[in-house]
Amino acid sequence: MSTIPAPTSWPEVVSQEEWNRVQARHLKLEKALTRMRDAVSASRKRLPMVEITTPYVFAGEEGSATLLDLFNGHRQLILQHFMFHPDWDEGCTGCSMMADHIGPLAHMQARDTTYVAVARAPFAKLAGFRQRMGWEFPFYSSHGTSFNEDFGVTVDDNEDQGMSFLVRDGDRVFRTHFTTGRGVEDAISTFVLLDHTVFGRQERFEDAPAGWPQTEMYNWWNLHDRYEAEPATTTSHH
Repeated sequence: MSTIPAPTSWPEVVSQEEWNRVQARHLKLEKALTRMRDAVSASRKRLPMVEITTPYVFAGEEGSATLLDLFNGHRQLILQHFMFHPDWDEGCTGCSMMADHIGPLAHMQARDTTYVAVARAPFAKLAGFRQRMGWEFPFYSSHGTSFNEDFGVTVDDNEDQGMSFLVRDGDRVFRTHFTTGRGVEDAISTFVLLDHTVFGRQERFEDAPAGWPQTEMYNWWNLHDRYEAEPATTTSHH
């Protein structure tokens, strides 16, 4: 049963002709947004980069791996900083929601780019959780290294999420971009598609007409195998 309140107001009902006119006007805003996204992407392409020289050693499915190994021979690497404290029994719900949207890597790899997730919990915990969630992308543990602290996603033993974008030139590895918070939402197509619906994400941060159903931000997220068993009551940050 849904925990979202029922709407008390609905969009105005108009004729097909009026709908076409308003829709055409709105699409001009979407075209402007597309151009703005292109401009932001162009800015990213012109960011400087920093070389990563610390010899991190990660634990993965095939044993120990270096940061260079995580590229798996590709030129570019998208790295999800996954919140999973060594003391936790399972990973962060928000990070898990993002991970659920990562499909076959063949499309990225066709552009000489691949994807991994890295978390601080020991690999045995990560492997069990990955199997439970049904994810196929590589998952590595940075347990026992300073990787999370150096990349700014563990501060005073507190976990944070984000995505780092790296490139290699031969055996040299560089970090070109980092984003966190709502900056990772591009990876979550559920949000993108919900934003196109009339009621949107139905969260209180949204600018919505009076009477639209809304709940607190983040508190509806859950691990995908738990939605039927229990409603989410916590945020993505443990």
